[in-house]
Amino acid sequence: MADEQLPTSPGGVRVERVMTSGTFELDGGSWEVDNNVWLVGDDEVCVVLDAGHEVEPIREAVGERTLEAIVCTHAHNDHVNAAAELADALGAPIVVHPHERELWEMTYPDRVPDEDLTEGQVITVGDVELHVLHTPGHAPGACCLHAPALGVLFSGDTLFQGGPGATGRSFSDFDTIIESIKDKLFALPDETVVLTGHGERTTIGDERPHLQEWIDRGE
Repeated sequence: MADEQLPTSPGGVRVERVMTSGTFELDGGSWEVDNNVWLVGDDEVCVVLDAGHEVEPIREAVGERTLEAIVCTHAHNDHVNAAAELADALGAPIVVHPHERELWEMTYPDRVPDEDLTEGQVITVGDVELHVLHTPGHAPGACCLHAPALGVLFSGDTLFQGGPGATGRSFSDFDTIIESIKDKLFALPDETVVLTGHGERTTIGDERPHLQEWIDRGE
């Protein structure tokens, strides 16, 4: 894994990846998936992006640091099914866009998120700001987080190496995800490193030239 090549801020904030495995379940189907769980933090504090599947590897990565938040890019079960246990163990709030409530309730029918994730919100970790971009399409409340100081975009399941996230299941829409990518993600600098919810990284500059191919291909 080449995550050590990711930039570090002057204040020592770094990005770490934990890979977890389990099942994604929706519309009566179940698929085995590997997920990227991203941590952004320094030696004292951190946030977790998308606590999926396995609690213990994420807890180990957090270590003795204060976990300030568990931020969910969307509420498909594979991105949230470790969030409640992790939150309870480490005393961190779970943050989810309100448009994800119906998907959230499929995993947690008796528990609501602690805070809303909103367009334009800024989450500060040490000397790094994570700017929230609401990017619906894969899911109604799907969000990406842009860290300009690190030159990094955490894209969840909105943008991958080779195209947009899947839109063939409930609560998703192909035209909407294309609009989100075109208007919000492709407005970022070419050199922005895209750290995805599954698979390997890409850059905005590598993906932008293929937009029309994706539109022609459809979902």
